Formats: sequence, structure tokens, C-alpha cells
Amino acid sequence: MSIDYKNTVFLPKTSFSMRANLPQKEPEILAKWRKNKLFEKMKLARKDAESFVIHDGPPYANGHIHIGHAYNKILKDVVNRTHYMNGKKIYFIPVWDCHGLPIEWKIEEKYRAAGKDKDEVPIIEFRQECREFAQHWLEVQIEEFSNLGLLGEWDKAQTTMSYNSEAQIAKEIGKFIMDGSLYRGIRPVMWSVVEKTALADAEVEYNDHKSPSIYVKFPVVASKHEELKGAFMVIWTTTPWSLPGNRAIAYAPDTNYSLIIIKGTGDKIIVASELLEAVAKANDISDYEVLSKYKGTDFEGVICHHPFYGQGYDFQVPLLPGEHVTTDAGTGLVHIAPGHGEDDFLLGRKFNLEVPQTIDDGGHYYDHIPLFAGKHVFKVNPVIIETLQAAGMLLGHSEILHSYPHSWRSKAPLIFRTTSQWFISMEKNGLRDKALKAIDEVTWFPERSKNRIKAMVADRPDWCISRQRAWGVPITIFVDKKTGEPLRDQKVLDRIYEAFEKEGADSWYTSDSSRFLSPEYKSDDFEQVMDVVDVWFDSGSTHAFVLENNPELKWPADLYLEGSDQHRGWFQTSLLESCGTRGTAPYKAVLTHGFVNDEKGYKMSKSIGNVVAPEKIVSQMGSEMLRLWVVNSDYTNDLRIGNEILNHQKDLYRRLRNTLRYLVGSLSDFDDAEKVNYDELPKLEKWVLHRLHELNTLLQESVDAYNFQSFFNQLHNFCSIELSAFYFDIRKDVLYCEHNKNLTRRAARTVFDHIFNCLTAWLAPVLIFTADEAWSARFGEDQSVHLSEYPAIPDAWKNKKINTEFINIRKIRRSLTTALERARADNVIGSSLQAQLKLYDPESIVDRKLDWADLAITSGIQFIDKAAPKDSYISEDYPSLGIIVEPASGEKCERCWKILEEVGTRKDHPELCIRCSDVVETMINNNEIQQDVINA
Repeated sequence: MSIDYKNTVFLPKTSFSMRANLPQKEPEILAKWRKNKLFEKMKLARKDAESFVIHDGPPYANGHIHIGHAYNKILKDVVNRTHYMNGKKIYFIPVWDCHGLPIEWKIEEKYRAAGKDKDEVPIIEFRQECREFAQHWLEVQIEEFSNLGLLGEWDKAQTTMSYNSEAQIAKEIGKFIMDGSLYRGIRPVMWSVVEKTALADAEVEYNDHKSPSIYVKFPVVASKHEELKGAFMVIWTTTPWSLPGNRAIAYAPDTNYSLIIIKGTGDKIIVASELLEAVAKANDISDYEVLSKYKGTDFEGVICHHPFYGQGYDFQVPLLPGEHVTTDAGTGLVHIAPGHGEDDFLLGRKFNLEVPQTIDDGGHYYDHIPLFAGKHVFKVNPVIIETLQAAGMLLGHSEILHSYPHSWRSKAPLIFRTTSQWFISMEKNGLRDKALKAIDEVTWFPERSKNRIKAMVADRPDWCISRQRAWGVPITIFVDKKTGEPLRDQKVLDRIYEAFEKEGADSWYTSDSSRFLSPEYKSDDFEQVMDVVDVWFDSGSTHAFVLENNPELKWPADLYLEGSDQHRGWFQTSLLESCGTRGTAPYKAVLTHGFVNDEKGYKMSKSIGNVVAPEKIVSQMGSEMLRLWVVNSDYTNDLRIGNEILNHQKDLYRRLRNTLRYLVGSLSDFDDAEKVNYDELPKLEKWVLHRLHELNTLLQESVDAYNFQSFFNQLHNFCSIELSAFYFDIRKDVLYCEHNKNLTRRAARTVFDHIFNCLTAWLAPVLIFTADEAWSARFGEDQSVHLSEYPAIPDAWKNKKINTEFINIRKIRRSLTTALERARADNVIGSSLQAQLKLYDPESIVDRKLDWADLAITSGIQFIDKAAPKDSYISEDYPSLGIIVEPASGEKCERCWKILEEVGTRKDHPELCIRCSDVVETMINNNEIQQDVINA
């Protein structure tokens, strides 16, 4: 009888391929999910479960998704899926911001390119073009997000521009109107002269900007100190354009100041003593004498003339104490223009200074401004400097490169401009206190982010919610022309809301005001406000029309999850809107992540050419690489992405996939009847189950803390080091060569089954396609891991004693394998099965009840209770343990490849060892071998 023994070995069998081929396979799996309505089945499986709700921070519908979008949505998806696998019900509704300047700016750009004036286009026509633009990119982004396999009700996406949403946003504004929190006031705001509107803090970015740096002389005309008369108070500014708005000079009361005379010119100037040397150096003053010194309080009652006195600026400029004045830079004297700065405005209000209106919304000086009427704010600086020189009021000037506010949309520099705007008071109804209290009641991840938003809310001014634009929800206010007060009448507001529900916010522009005011009021008595609300109020109101208006969701949300910039954006505006209307935050917890930069840590920029586009990664590597990158990143800091980082994720993925493939193949014919009870398992299998218990504990901690990096790092190490390089390696002989009734083989396959169930479930929220592919390869194409839960891990698996033993076992094995590798390098052996080991172990460090030949994957092992000879390899961990590697004696078994002296002792199977001979005979007797194998 001749037998092809290689066909009697139980090798893994699986359709789960080694090559992932993700760019082609992911769309196929996604199509299968859609065809089988997997997401519907997932919801049905948890229909009676406790819900977990992430409220989606709305991205902006004005272009393709970028890598930051992908990171954010994938992280949300991972969080959602981990809670789903924990038995929670998940219902995720994506939301989009569709109003605002970025879209309006795009339409204006199109008009400018066509030589068309936006102001000549009817507002309804303009708004319709904005709506169509937003709708186009909304549909593009929905497709791009859903193609990533993200869980979500993509066909039920909510937008701020839907009629229902616009009506709800108007209702939220109405609540502030009715409780008296909303008022019209004059305040300095960040103003874009290019976009002709006020900007919120979250719409401002700081970039390097080159500005003039000038030192200006203000002549003292009145003082109780005679020697100050005729001297000059010197201020320093990088905004010469603001000088026409100057109405005072601020000093620091406790700072020391010096009066000096400049040799050569005879000018007497006053600056802070601490800054005197720096001022002299900046203005090439090499020879001067200090005449006297003063405290800031000595300047009380000092009056100066404006540098342009006699040229239309014939008013007094008083010196006033200012808490904001420092000696960090400048002169210790600060020029105050109440119309062009927050500190300036507050100081002016305190001392009843005039707030002059100098610059219009397009950046030009009004016609009534002497010397500079009609000139543009960004072009006037050289003219102002020349005028100062001509008047003898310029001490010196140069240029400075400094961080300066810019619009993050147009990229144009901004100015502070005091205008009439609509504000929500932080104090009138205790909004600040309510918000600060709510912050303490919310859980923040990472914890330090709580302090960040708390400081912002504690110090922020009243909330400016008005914008002088066209594309947005109008601030639905009628102002009484006699009193200047907004009309507070719920009946009027309700008529507005009803119109918005039916026709959208366009009805504010298409309807005569009598539609809303009649019959109680006359239209002629009221001014209809045409400002639109800040888009951050739009997004801050989404909790009202998404969470509260959907029975599948709940208010407050369990989690808000966005980038760290949203502390001053969506997190804060949602908090303020909700605290103002509902008294508390709309979220129970907030998680923030960093920004995504390139591989070197630089901000991504099209001009630099370092943009990493998600669609390119997906088309080349598959979305699984992005998902693996997300969970392997520390979201508490800024992240990096690039080819090297993604290639590292490919290596991690390959190891995880190979682990799954080996498990699926090794369990190809496994059934429940083969399972072995825990008490019957060998020590090695019990150790593996203990590690599963430890990992499951870490997983649950990770889910609760929304921190996955540590878990997935350990999971990868478990797969590549503890499983592939240790457990699987050791058990290959048992799995391949023992009979399927063998207890150790059954025990190993029982544990393999547990490992597979854990790994696929643990990986399901991250490697959504791969985990499902592995599950289907084992259980059938109609089965999905996404309908399962995380396996319940018995406490009986926790075994610290066995874990401690295996720490030592693995150290000893590491010594054995090191000795084998050296012997292989010295050509003493080829494979480890060609070796037998002599272990010199006089202190009985090695547990001899274990099969160390199996653990070391050698053909034999011999223990010697003597000190190791000099030519032994000495263990680094156990200096008394010596190892000698020798070629194994005997013949090679053609089935298990071990070299044993017993090979050839069986007549029926002389090519086999006794173990393999017995297994083959059993298989023959049980008709487990095909006839063509026997006759081979």
C-alpha cells in the first residue's frame, strides 16, 4: 500500500485570501450590504436596546471631503460601532451646514468672473443659486462618506437650509427675542472689508502679515506738571489707518515713565522707562538725556492734541488709565481708537469717549473724514505716514512681520470695526453662569479640554449673531422706529415660523412685512431687519431640529465629537444656544481630536502640494487603511499622515489579516461537538484565554474612554507576537498532525474558535470590511459579524497564576530559540525540527512537566542537572541555564518532519514516526482518507 502522506495532514483550508485587494473588494462588500439591507437588520437587532447617540457636527457643503472630514467621520463611526457591539442601539443622522459666507463667496466669484455685480442680482435669485450650489456638494459628500461604509441614515441627512430647519433656527432666535437677551448694540467686531461682514472668532485665522511699525508723537498741551507741557507722548502702532479714529491715550498707572530730551532735535518725549532703550534703538536715538521720571498716575488730567491737529482733528486727546497697557512692547502708552478695538471700545465706554464712525463696510473712509476721505484702509498707510512726517509728528517708522487676523475664507486681512450689530447678552439672563455650570456637568475627553472651553466662556464678550450677508436665516426682528426697540410679540413670530415652514426663509424677502405684522401693527411703524444670523448660530441650533425632532434620537446627545477648534466654534455655540433656551448643555460628553497634518507635521496646503486626499488613499489602498490609521493615532494631539505612515498601517493590516486567515483555515470543519470544557484545557490554552480576558477588559476601558490607540496596539502585538510567533507556531504540529479526536488538538481548536470570535468582533468596528469578510468565509456569505455583539468573556478565564508562569516560559523559550538561531547561522542545523536540545538546568528553573520539544519546535530535548559546559549558550534571563544545540538523531518522519530514532520501526508505515503511523491507521480504519490518496 502506497500513501501520499502529505494529503493526510490537516492543513488549513479557506477561501479567505492572503491578498486583501481592498480597493476592488470593499465596493463589492458594500454593494452586498446594501442589497441585503444590512444596516436595516442591524437596527432591527437592537430595536429594543438602550440607545447611544452621537450628534453630528455639521461639515460644510462646499467641496469634496478632505482628510480631516474622513478622520472625523471614521472616528465617529468607530465609536458608534463599538457601542453597537456592546449591545446599544445606534441611530446616526449626518448633518450639513449649508448657509453662510463660503458658499456666498463662491457665487460672487462666479459673478465677478462674468463681470456681473452681485448687488444687481435679485436676492431671491442669488439665494437660489447658493441653495443649488450647497445641494450639489451635499450630494457629492453624501456619496463620498457613504462609500467609506460609515453607519448612517444618509438618505435622511439633515441640513440647515431645509425649510423645517430654517423655521426651527428662527424659533431659536425668537426665544432670545422674547426673553430680552437679544439686543442691538454698537461694539467692535472682526470685520472683513472684502466680504463686507462681521466674522465670528471661529471664522478667523492668524497668518504672518507685514505691517508698518510707527512711533507717533502726541503734543502735550495741558498738565499739572509744567515740564510736560510741550513734550510729546509717544505711542507705537502697527495700524496707522486707525489714527483718524484716535480719541485718547492709555497709560499703565503703576508703570514708571521717563521724560527725555533728544540731543540734536531738542524734542522732549515720554515713554515707559522699561522700554526707553528699545524705543531709542528702534528710532536711531543715540544721544539723549533723562530729564525726570513719573508714575503713570502722574498723567491724570494730561491733555494732548491729535497728531493731525489743525487739519480737521481739532479736539482734545486725554490720557486715561488702562488696565490692558503693558510694557511687553511698544512705548507703554497706547493709542485708543474706540471704533477699532475691543479694549479701546471698553475704555472709551468707561470714560464716555466718542466712538467715531470712520470706515464703511467696504473699507473706505467716510466722506466726512478729514484728509483721507474715500481712501481704502489697506492702501492708506503710506499716506498717513507721509502726513505724519509733514506735520512733524512721526518719531520713526519701519516694517514688522507679525501674526495678524485673516478671514479663513477670503484669506484677506481683517480690521476691528465698531458697527451696529445684534448681540445675545451673556449676562442679562445669566447665560454665562448657566454655560459655566453646564461645562462642569459635562464629561470632557481629553479632560484638559474642559479648562480650555471654560476659560473661553468665562472671558467671552456678548455673542454677536448678525451678519450683513444674503445667504442665511434672517434675524426675524421688526424694530420700532420710535423707540429703537425690537418688537417682542409671539403672535408675530409664530406667523413668521409658519411661513418659513411652508416656503423657507425666502419668505422673509418675498413677503410684505404686513403679512407678519398685521393686524396688530402697521408696517410703516417698523424697520424690518435684513441681517442674517451667524452660521455658528445655525449649527449651534442643530440639536433643536435634529435631536429633538427625531423620535429615534434623544436629547441631550451622549456625545459631541469634533476637532479641537470647535471649543470656540460648534461646541461653544451649541452650549450657549442650548443654555440660553433650555438651561443646560445639549450633550453629556464632548470628545475633541487634533488637526491632520502631513507626514512632517506641516499644515496641508494645495500650494505646497502636501495634501493627502482620502479618495486617493481609498482607490490605492482601501478605506481600511484609513480606519486603521485612525485607531492607531493619538487623537488628543495633532495627527500626521503620509505614505510612510500609511505603509506602516499596511504592514499592521497584513499581520491582522494573516491572523484571521490562519484562524479561518484552521477552523474549516470545526463544530460545537469538538469543544473542550475549560477544566480540560492544557495550560497553554488556558494562558491564551487569560490573555483574551485581559484584552477584553482593556477594550471595555477603551470604549468607555473613547481611547482606542492602546487597545489596538496591544491587539496587534497579541496577534503578531503572542499568537503567530508563539501559540500558533507551537500548536501547528498538533493541528496538522494529530487526529481530530485528539484532546490537545480539540482543545487548541476550541481556543481558536474563541480567538476568532473575539478578534472578528473586536475588529468589526475598525476593519469593517475585513472582519465581515473573514466571518462570511467561515460561516457563509449570508452571515455578517455586524449582527453580532462583543463575546461575553467568562471570569473563569482570568488566571493570573498561569499568566505569571507563562511570562517565565516565554523567557525560557526565547533563550531556546536564540540558541537555535545561532546554531542555524553556524550551519549546525537547518530548521529547528532538525535539532535536539540539551538543557543544563541544575537549579530546575524549567518546568519539566511541559513538553519543551513542542514549545521549542524541536525533535527532542534532554534535561541535565549539571552546570552548563563552556561551549553552551547561556540564557540572558537565567544565568544558570545553559543550552547546547545538536543535530537530532534518527530519520525524518515524512508526515510531521520531526527527526526521530523511532521512524522506520512500524512495518505498515516505515516512513513515519509512531504518532503519525497511529493517526494514519486510524484515518484508514475510519474511512477518513480518500482512495486516491491511499493509491498514490
